[in-house]
Amino acid sequence: MATPTTLYRGGRIHTPADPNATALLVTGDSVGWVGPDADAPRADRTVDLAGCLVTPAFVDAHVHLTDTGLAHTGLDLSGVRSAGELLDAVAEAARHALPDAVLLGHGWDESTWSDPTLPDADALDRAAGGRLAYLSQASMHSALCSRALLAAAPDAAGAAGYDPSGWVRRDAHHAVRSVALGSVKATQRAELQRAALRLAASRGVAAVHECGGPQISSEEDFTSALALSGDGLPEVYGYWGELFGADRARQLGAVGAGGDLFADGALGARTAHLREPYLDGGNGHGYLTAEQVRDHLLQCHEHQLSGGFHAIGDAAIATVLAGFGAVAEKLGAERLRAARHRVEHAELVDRQMVARFVEYGIVASMQPAFDRLWGGEHQMYAQRIGPQRSLAANPFGAMHSVGVALAFGSDTPVTPVDPWGAVLAAAYHHNPAYRMSVRAAFAAHTRGGWRAVGQDRHGVLVPGAPATFAVWHTPAGRDGTLPVLVEPEVAARAAARPGPPPAAEPPVCRRTVLRGMVIFDAEGEADGEVAAS
Repeated sequence: MATPTTLYRGGRIHTPADPNATALLVTGDSVGWVGPDADAPRADRTVDLAGCLVTPAFVDAHVHLTDTGLAHTGLDLSGVRSAGELLDAVAEAARHALPDAVLLGHGWDESTWSDPTLPDADALDRAAGGRLAYLSQASMHSALCSRALLAAAPDAAGAAGYDPSGWVRRDAHHAVRSVALGSVKATQRAELQRAALRLAASRGVAAVHECGGPQISSEEDFTSALALSGDGLPEVYGYWGELFGADRARQLGAVGAGGDLFADGALGARTAHLREPYLDGGNGHGYLTAEQVRDHLLQCHEHQLSGGFHAIGDAAIATVLAGFGAVAEKLGAERLRAARHRVEHAELVDRQMVARFVEYGIVASMQPAFDRLWGGEHQMYAQRIGPQRSLAANPFGAMHSVGVALAFGSDTPVTPVDPWGAVLAAAYHHNPAYRMSVRAAFAAHTRGGWRAVGQDRHGVLVPGAPATFAVWHTPAGRDGTLPVLVEPEVAARAAARPGPPPAAEPPVCRRTVLRGMVIFDAEGEADGEVAAS
């Protein structure tokens, strides 16, 4: 039986094979040919691109699918700007909920409120009508809980991070989170994960890295997400974050024993581990020692898995790098680099740390939206650690310029699935010294994510490569900076200017294709396809 072919023509193809390419042939699951329309071969089907841009599809290198599904379909608190608005949102959700339902909300961020005073557990009880209520903060490293939920999670009261006000962190947060998310049944969980993957596909994302673990999800949640991989949806690559859990990670089907294996917490929750204290005191908390990092990585090498750690604060990153150094002494730097171990977030790194990332071949899985939402001189980072340290955070451009392997993502639902927004956030970092070119940022959000999971043939549209791409309608911005990939000189000049990016309408995804299979189409899978003449 002949391999089916589809010709996409009449657009702009982002490919190193031919800078003037306007057409692309898909042969089975691979790119069969790229070039100008006039030279296009015959195909079984033809798709008129109508001037659209075709690029490699995005990879989101850090996601939480169930939480994303809950935020996307449930109680979204990202827009509330006061305690009163939060309570009103909870009360409205309670009016439409079943009497025994657990209210699950996400996204509040008191750093954006004029008065950051939070409601207490009793106020949440009243708003929720006595129901269990779990409301995770934007960072997902702390939560507000109703009094009823605190009572249903008695282990939380004796755990680190417990506060009777209902704002819980650290181990207490893990205890209440386990109870709250335990209310989500298996069928509901799978549908929430499908909803999150469909959302990702609609944004031009063809693969995600699911970061699970005993403190962030459950084995059932993790394997449910992996089971959906590629079934008409984006591919799911799993990282299981359990200390000394490499054998379990392999049994669960993970590609790595890392992801959200916590070396510390988050700046938003004041639990990221810092060398210098927060403005209001305390240095956060480190969960691991350098010896534990070393032994975990050695176990990963025994099981031939990549390892990794969640590390945000400079003290936590220093601990992780000390562990990497001990492994390099034992196994050699070449073996360490070949494993493609990774550090998630890596927000507060200095030059010496960046050099170690290069030396050890560490993949930096980073989220440009963090700087867009919380960086600069006035937003959350500055409120926690001061403007000078805030402007030194997330040095994407500095890391890229010396050869750190970057893999961009969203940490959804911490920030939205918005890959073009992430590309521009990296190009318009609040600190101009840490900006990177649009093309480099695009590569970090496409090819970088594939390389992190060993899929080196993905991420570039050349003959023989997997046919994994997205089709974009690309209206120009007010100053012509978008579409960014086909006007690189203009985009480069714009990124060199101080200040935020100009307002512009971003590219809109019309179709996402994974290994030749359409996983999203804005008008329906058959739209625009006609028999070849």
